[in-house]
Amino acid sequence: MKETNSALWTPSRRNMLKTISSGFGYLAFSSLANLVTGQEQQLNSSPLAPQEPHFPAKAKRVIFLCMRGGPSHVDTFDYKPELIKNHGKTGKFRGALLKSPWNFSQRGESGLWISDLFPELGKQADELCLLRGMHTDQPIHPRAMTQMHTGNAQFVRPSLGAWALYGLGTENDSMPGFISINPAPGTAQNHGSSFLPAIYQGTKLKNGGRGFSRRRGSSETIPDIKNPRFSKTQQKQQIDLIQKLNNEKLRREKEQPGIEGVIESYELAFRMQTSMPELVDLSGEAQETLDLYGVGERNSDQFGRQCLLARRLSESGVRFIEITHSNWDTHFNMEDKIPELCNQIDKPIAGLLTDLKRRGLLKDTLVVWAGEFGRTPYAQNGNGRDHNNKGYTTWMAGGGVKGGFSFGSTDEVGHEAVEGKCHIHDWHATMLYLLGLNHEQLTYRYAGRDFRLTDVYGNVLKEIMA
Repeated sequence: MKETNSALWTPSRRNMLKTISSGFGYLAFSSLANLVTGQEQQLNSSPLAPQEPHFPAKAKRVIFLCMRGGPSHVDTFDYKPELIKNHGKTGKFRGALLKSPWNFSQRGESGLWISDLFPELGKQADELCLLRGMHTDQPIHPRAMTQMHTGNAQFVRPSLGAWALYGLGTENDSMPGFISINPAPGTAQNHGSSFLPAIYQGTKLKNGGRGFSRRRGSSETIPDIKNPRFSKTQQKQQIDLIQKLNNEKLRREKEQPGIEGVIESYELAFRMQTSMPELVDLSGEAQETLDLYGVGERNSDQFGRQCLLARRLSESGVRFIEITHSNWDTHFNMEDKIPELCNQIDKPIAGLLTDLKRRGLLKDTLVVWAGEFGRTPYAQNGNGRDHNNKGYTTWMAGGGVKGGFSFGSTDEVGHEAVEGKCHIHDWHATMLYLLGLNHEQLTYRYAGRDFRLTDVYGNVLKEIMA
């Protein structure tokens, strides 16, 4: 694979993509995930054709479970006996130390310490690789979320999913290569492509929750996937006519970026009307599988559907799938709020790992769980915790990482990363490495500079590789 294929994208082609992004409807906009110009077709160099990685990949795809709001690491995956011992004491912190209200237990053969808030996920301990030395630059939600997704909190940059798709392409020409399920309003940058061609941006799906029928996948999950005016036959006739006119104009004018782009985007939009509804339709899933994900249960139904949809999408060849789960901002009343949030995700995530493993997909699917930062070991508002970007925990599973493994640590009470420190740039570099991509070589030339996801930083965590 080349270090960059940006040479394929002339200024006129880049302008074409920007024009399409702003000038066409949502479905055509989403369809840019498979846009191919006529010239690239002739060169057999479609920008979304499967690419050879820089070196043999351990993972083929990513499922990113994004916990928006900053989960408390000291209440979930970072056991701190000293925090229990020193509960109520004050010192260098702005408040009294607050022990976790919940017990931790050693799980699996590996003996990983995991909170009792995760009884089902705890059974998957031997699949988890805990990164307990995480830290990031940003202590506030919007900037930390942006840095987690793009590597930069100050400027608009391509997202992690867009970089992965740019580097590897996709294997399904009837599906977008990058899909974001239930992204929070106003967070388009987190699944955007910035200066990368617009075809690499994420396609947004609605939450797949209550309106997502168990018997029949709702078209509401995919905005504008149905044409309310024309039948399938009429649509095909319409597209054939439009494409004939487009191709004739292209033949006469030789190079017409807007026309080149829309030809393929319309075709993909048409193909998606068949492929997407089938994928979001859960009616073919066995009851045992629905139960495995907690579908139909009061607490876990919505996130369970999203996790099951992620498995189906990954099976279909989608390269990067992100699911967002919100409301982890526990400044107060955490004793009620955190158990509720954990109940919503515990069974679905455990079910996802179990299902991927039994289908033979976990070995080359990298599952990532993370929030934008952690929480303080000291109390806020008596029964809450403040933001903490100095130390927190994320985890990975499958995709070539060591299972039942803990890497890095925070200090004795969980305030700051002290060993095996992993900055967001290191985290990104490691994920790209697992996908077979060298983060220093995966570049795109823009405004006279070769940009990359990790800027000029990033160290791969070789210690966590299986």
